[in-house]
Amino acid sequence: MAGKVRVRPSKSQSLTGMIGGAVFVFIGFSLIELIGTFSLMFTIMGLVIGGLHAYNFFSNRGMTSWEIEEDPIHATAYRERDFETSLRKLNKLKEDGLISENEFEKKRIEIMKSEWYG
Repeated sequence: MAGKVRVRPSKSQSLTGMIGGAVFVFIGFSLIELIGTFSLMFTIMGLVIGGLHAYNFFSNRGMTSWEIEEDPIHATAYRERDFETSLRKLNKLKEDGLISENEFEKKRIEIMKSEWYG
C-alpha cells in the first residue's frame, strides 16, 4: 500500500520566496538598460519565483515542493508494531482494573477493525 506524500513549503518559506522574487524583479528592472536580454530573463525568473511562492503563501492548496514515497515494507512493519503495542496497552489497562471487561472488548474490536481495514 505504497503512496506518495506531497510536501508544501511553510508560510515563512513562501514569504521568503516572495521577497526573493521581488528582489530579483527589482534588480532585473534596474539593470534592463545595461544588460538587456539577460536582465529581461532575470526579471521573468523573479516573477515566476515570486508568483509561485505568493500562490503558496495566500492559497490553502498551494503547490508541492517535493514528494516522498512511502516504503510499503516499513509502513507495514510499523503498523504491525503499533497494532501489537495497542493491544498490549489495552490488556494492561484491563489487568490493572482501569477499564471494565465491556470497555476492553469494545476497544479490542475497534483496534482489530482498524488493523484489518486500516
